[in-house]
Amino acid sequence: MRAFLGLFVCSLTVLAVHGLYSASDDVVELTPSNFNREVLQSDSLWLVEFYAPWCGHCQSLTPEWKKAATALKGVVKVGAVDADQHKSLGGQYGVRGFPTIKIFGGNKNKPEDYQGGRSSQAIVEGALNAARSLVKDRLSGKSGGSDYSRQSSGGSGAGDKKDVVELTDDNFDRLVLDSNDVWLVEFFAPWCGHCKNLEPEWTAAATQVKEQTGGRVKLGAVDATVHQGLASRYGIRGFPTIKIFRKGDEPADYQGGRTRSDIIAHALDLFSDNAPAPELLEILNEDVVKKTCEDHQLCIIAVLPHILDTGAEGRNAYLEVMIKMAEKYKKKMWGWLWTESGAQMELEGVLGIGGFGYPAMAAINARKMKFALLKGSFSETGIHEFLRDLSVGRGSTATITGGALPKIHTVEAWDGKDGVLPVEDDIDLSDVELDDIEKDEL
Repeated sequence: MRAFLGLFVCSLTVLAVHGLYSASDDVVELTPSNFNREVLQSDSLWLVEFYAPWCGHCQSLTPEWKKAATALKGVVKVGAVDADQHKSLGGQYGVRGFPTIKIFGGNKNKPEDYQGGRSSQAIVEGALNAARSLVKDRLSGKSGGSDYSRQSSGGSGAGDKKDVVELTDDNFDRLVLDSNDVWLVEFFAPWCGHCKNLEPEWTAAATQVKEQTGGRVKLGAVDATVHQGLASRYGIRGFPTIKIFRKGDEPADYQGGRTRSDIIAHALDLFSDNAPAPELLEILNEDVVKKTCEDHQLCIIAVLPHILDTGAEGRNAYLEVMIKMAEKYKKKMWGWLWTESGAQMELEGVLGIGGFGYPAMAAINARKMKFALLKGSFSETGIHEFLRDLSVGRGSTATITGGALPKIHTVEAWDGKDGVLPVEDDIDLSDVELDDIEKDEL
């Protein structure tokens, strides 16, 4: 009996980590299957938390989120997505850490980041402020009706049908097979009910993917009843069938979901897999830091030892480690920078780097003016552990003093060579009377 009770308690413990909210809460549980209907097609303003059940910060937020949902009931919708289980939804909205809170207001396809506090009172105030802004926009004519109504009438939320490339027997090889871009191609039949259901999702995804990848991932469609040669070439037996085409690879079957969020998430994964690693830039002036840190969610900055301490070989070894880590984390689309110790003393001071010695590393979120320091070894293993913890919201962060990045000095780029000791002036001692020097010293 005791063993059975132990097993029962253990089972409850396992079940408890599967989700932080239940049907009895006023928090709406959102998944890929209901997100479009509940949030995107709704006239209501939504606050949505993307969380992971194992995340300590998420667990701390849970009671406050529930209180806020109850207080806002009938005024603002409050939802939650288990982004650890539903990675496609988190990926679609650029969720990189937990918890992340998004506000889905007038333009549901471009949610805003919630920047307020994490108490129930702060959440309620943030929601009401967002609701007031939405009402003002509607009064001024900036927003009218639900996003879904605009999507149905051809608005940007539904995507532009022109973004789905019409592929034929005549243009397929030139556009798809000879392209360096990644293609997702739907083979359809006009009479197919499933194809008709997929069409609005495919169109909306095509526009979003085009915007988010700069056109490097494309969505196309082939009417297989007209272009039977193409359908036969790729063994199409049912509709719709989706194939993935990458230059140099055999066509692969698409195995993902059929909602726009699923398609977008899969396309972004393909883009990340094929994208080059981000460039590792030396901090030469303020523009380099400003652009890198403002254009990316995080910028990773390394401060390497002086060239006289390591020589070119040692420095290149450190840079090689960073390049490998940039490749490993390229899907995060972070910025990567480095500088020499002593070249940017104000930056080192703000980040508190000097106390840990060199090489050192910090990750900066310029939008929130927060940073975290690498406290492990400057190695592939140490940096991986540091960045992995940050990416799942486990890193220890601090606020940048003054709420702004410090002055960045303009410096010369490293020439790739060993350092040279400064030349000292030669002193001719032949005419100096040493006896006189000794007397003066006495």
